[in-house]
Parts: sequence; structure tokens; C-alpha cells
Amino acid sequence: MRLQGLLSFPLTPFTEDGKVNLTAFAEHIEQQVAAGPSGLFVACGTGEFTSLSMQEYRDVVGTAVRVAAGRVPVFAGTGGGPQLARDFAAAAAEAGADGLLLLPPYLVRSTPAGFVEHVRFVAEATDLPITVYQRANAVLDPAAAVALLDVPRVVGIKDGKGDVSAMLRLVTAIRASGHPRAAEFGFLNGLPTAELSVQAYRSIGVDSYSSAVLCFAPDIATAFYRAVTSGDTATMQTLLAAFYLPFVALRDLVPGYAVSLVKAGARLAGLDMGPVRPPLVDATPAHVANLAEIIDAGRAALQGLKQAA
Repeated sequence: MRLQGLLSFPLTPFTEDGKVNLTAFAEHIEQQVAAGPSGLFVACGTGEFTSLSMQEYRDVVGTAVRVAAGRVPVFAGTGGGPQLARDFAAAAAEAGADGLLLLPPYLVRSTPAGFVEHVRFVAEATDLPITVYQRANAVLDPAAAVALLDVPRVVGIKDGKGDVSAMLRLVTAIRASGHPRAAEFGFLNGLPTAELSVQAYRSIGVDSYSSAVLCFAPDIATAFYRAVTSGDTATMQTLLAAFYLPFVALRDLVPGYAVSLVKAGARLAGLDMGPVRPPLVDATPAHVANLAEIIDAGRAALQGLKQAA
């Protein structure tokens, strides 16, 4: 299952008293499906996977599957320790997920070969296709990446590390391996606000990316994606200058804003998202006001592009 294109990583809404708000989540999923991504990745990093109980996770994944109703594949995050990752993978399968995103193992740092064994351990316990998330303490080298081809359930790598040169080595090693699965293996750009790096990643053969902006400004995110796929450099540069670069500058002010600021944006869009769960902190009122200005500037730039067309 090789995904290509724009990928959605939905948020998980919470009520003010800390419960998962499945009604708001269903509305959010419906809006995300309407935006036309090639896949939904629920209960992942943006969806605050690490804060969810097993039952909450089942409810979130099951709701996404029900609302998507086969219109777009639904992938679920899994992770933690190896046995816990197996348990979440089983819950995702029971809830009807189409695949898994395997997040880095909890706390433990090892070698690339050790990480492959972690992946293999989880994969042996599920029939679902797995995309492996490379970031933090889960880093591959070319030999480890090629070794993943011998794990039949593994269908791709999502990169959150951000080293284009290192990622080129992984892509090249897999594509040139001669392995029967080499051509179909997928690569995803999973950097926060991947729009800033999409051109560099596409140049090395990574043709899909996650967009957090899709969660709160789908008009901007899809316009940027259309510009990427059509080679419209002028539109990309306009939206980068007016919206994406100011957004990233604001996001980088506070650790965890890669989730908190996106959730604030969804609240500005009228979704009942509620707060983030600790240890994340909500965006300050001043930062939310700044975000609103950045969104308005992005939409003004988008309108200007339409009028000039």
C-alpha cells in the first residue's frame, strides 16, 4: 500500500474536563476527508497518541474508520514499548484500520539494527501494513533500511529526522537493492510543516508529505499541494512568504507547538477541539491572536493569486 500525495494527520479533540470528544472528532474527520488527502493517520503525533488510553484509542480509530467509510484509507499510530506497540496494533486492527504508523520505541535508544528488530517484533503480531516512523531515537542507516524489505508487513518509511542527505542514502539503498519489493516501497516526508521541505524531498524521490496545516486551513494546504504537483513555483513562494514561514516562526517559539498551535488553529476554524493534554501546553492568547493574523495573511495571499490568475 504505497501512498502518494497529501496526507492528513487529524487532531484528537478533548472536552474541558479531559475526555475525548468523539462528536467533534467525527466532524473533524469528515472535513479532512472532504479536503481530499490520500490517507488519514489518526492517533499519531498530532493526534496525541501518547496521551490516549487503550479504550480512547479504540474509540478514536473506530470513529475515524466509520466516518471515512472507505473513502480514504485510515492508518493508526502505534508505539511505546514493543509489547505495548503490539497491543495497540491489535486494537487498531479490531477497530478496522487499514494500516499502522509505528512510532519510535519508548525511551530506549539502540542501533539501527536493533531498531529493525523492534519493527520486526511488532510486525510479527499484525496483518496490517506498517509505515515506520524515523525520528528521535528511531534512526535507520542504509543497511537497516534495506533490511526492512525483508519484513513483509513494512511498506514504507516516514522521515521526521530532516536530514535530506541521509534520507537520500536510504531511498537510494532501497531502490537500488534489487529486492522484489524495492520499487513499491513508500517514503513519506513527515517533518513538522513539511511544506518547507517538500521541494527538497521530492527531488530525492519522496513524493508524499504530511500537512498539519490541512487540519485548520485546508484551503491553504491544498492550494500549496496543487502548486507543488503542477510546478507552480510562484504560488509556492507566495504562500511560503505570506503564511508558512511566519507560521513556522511562531510554532518554533514553544516546544510542543507543533501540536498545540495546530489545535489552536482548528479552534479558530470553529471546531470544538478543547485543550491539549499534558505535558503539552496550550498556545497563549497572544500567540493565538498572532496565528489568526497569519491565517488571514495566508488567505489574503491566496485570494490575490486567484485574482491574478
